Amino acid sequence: STKTTASTTKATKPTTMTEEKKKYIEASYPWPYNGNLTPENTCLIVIDMQVDFCAKGGYVDSMGYDISLTRKPIEPIQRVLECMRSQGFHILHTREGHRPDLSDCPPNKIWRSKQIGAEIGTMGPMGRILVRGQPGWEIIPELQPLENEIVIDKPGKGSFVGTSLDLILKTKRISNIVFTGVTTDVCVHTTMRDANDMGYECLLLDDCCAATDPKNHDAAISMIQKQGGVFGAVSTSEKLVKSLSLS
Repeated sequence: STKTTASTTKATKPTTMTEEKKKYIEASYPWPYNGNLTPENTCLIVIDMQVDFCAKGGYVDSMGYDISLTRKPIEPIQRVLECMRSQGFHILHTREGHRPDLSDCPPNKIWRSKQIGAEIGTMGPMGRILVRGQPGWEIIPELQPLENEIVIDKPGKGSFVGTSLDLILKTKRISNIVFTGVTTDVCVHTTMRDANDMGYECLLLDDCCAATDPKNHDAAISMIQKQGGVFGAVSTSEKLVKSLSLS
């Protein structure tokens, strides 16, 4: 008869990331929380740096706001893009805009925009306001996406509602998101809050974001850091570049 022998193969223990391999960005808390920071699992998202929000004749300018505020993050974002692109991190961009027939624009949003003299869908200096395919809808020349970078077109403030952003992040196995863009208190904050609730580890770069009112920006930054980082962490372009350059 054939004699059976017990297997001598030892069960391998699950591997965990060693302290030596952990990497953090200097932030309001060491980010990401678990030190698992790689180009493969981390993306930079540049939110709504469009002509309509950051250039003369666009939506924000037509409403009478000071566009120097929304243009202030351009140079810091450029530095972050250069750093993260060179290291192979995922880069995504978003644009807010509506279909030409405005079928994806709620009537109350159109009504509100009309009250402040910049009705969505009407002609402005940069074409139809907040309409896809118009000059004002385009991302500003200073921050143009590269050919291989994904652009998410969204109809609202958040970048998840009405888009495939979550599916893209999960398909690419991204767990960490670095947030930049405008405006801090509206589109950036909405997207960051949603991402946090969906389990993503979130970092906002203070100098890479802006609002039409500096007080709103400061309040939005403060909110993130409550309760030990209720929506994630806050850092700056300088700290991120410095931390990544140490790798």
